[in-house]
Amino acid sequence: MKLNRRAIFGSITAGTLALGLAACGGGSDDDANSGDLASGEINASGASFPDAFYATAIEAYADINPDLIVSYNPTGSGTGKSEFGEGLNDFAGTDSLVKDDEGVEPGSFQYIPTVAAPITVSYNLSGIEGVQLSQETLAGIFQGDITAWNDAAIAETNEGVELPDTAITLAVRSDGSGTTTNFSKFLEAATETWTLGSGDTIEWPGNSVAGEKNTGVAQIIQETEGAIGYVDLADANEVGLVTAAIENAEGAFVAPSLEGATAALAGAQVEADLSYNPLDAAGAESYPITAPTYLMIRTEYEDAAVAAGVKEFVTYLLTDGQALAAGADFAALPAELQQQALNALNSTIAD
Repeated sequence: MKLNRRAIFGSITAGTLALGLAACGGGSDDDANSGDLASGEINASGASFPDAFYATAIEAYADINPDLIVSYNPTGSGTGKSEFGEGLNDFAGTDSLVKDDEGVEPGSFQYIPTVAAPITVSYNLSGIEGVQLSQETLAGIFQGDITAWNDAAIAETNEGVELPDTAITLAVRSDGSGTTTNFSKFLEAATETWTLGSGDTIEWPGNSVAGEKNTGVAQIIQETEGAIGYVDLADANEVGLVTAAIENAEGAFVAPSLEGATAALAGAQVEADLSYNPLDAAGAESYPITAPTYLMIRTEYEDAAVAAGVKEFVTYLLTDGQALAAGADFAALPAELQQQALNALNSTIAD
């Protein structure tokens, strides 16, 4: 039975968290033995893509340490980065890397990868499930070259399926979005025909309808016959959307799943800043539109209590919190990347 996204998974004691902080440099042995934990409030905003995981983790963490109030506002990656640059949040969530024109000072932050997940291609076509889409066909659909479901390009990979002549409505993001960046980056890298570029915002064709956040895109798909859109696995599952199998780098058609995301993560190269790219990863079982997500933490905090709170909560996300990922429809980090993230957290927010 699938649990609600905000259900609490597993358990951890305050002593266990304190020991974990000490083990990764977050406190002394005396701190670990006393079980002292942070207090106060910390706030974040940003990517809606990982919201299901963060909501689950925040709720579980509140049982561990009710004295530290953690809030996360899923405004979208673009807004999260902007608010980070303006000093309006203590840390930010983003699925896309910071660009020079986004108002974030170079050197003012460290990326901390947390989890990854498939970006589904979800659709609404009465009575039809199991649609398979090649990479080039997907590009043709989202740049407006393919406008009806019975187009020959779609039919070619769906032999025996009676596709209707229903018009295609594209469900896309209205806000600056890392989900949009990763989806468009996949199409840009994997196909020869994609012409719309990549980024947090895209000039979509005229048959598109825009919604705010992943939840808004999911709602458009759910309510519109003939719609197709890109949305994270958690939100697709939350409202019961039908998802397509997408051609991967090996030519296999793979449906979105945590197993497919984990396979994609296995071969991703991690850069010095801890960013990595699992899109169109090699491997017959890899889901090709697997996206990373990060927290941006500050390299300097004026308030020591805020710094301690951010470090404690992010340590939790990277340790015991990883066990919550699958229940919220996210893939946990590979062990090596998890340790790299912990090391970066420790070196960025020193005791």
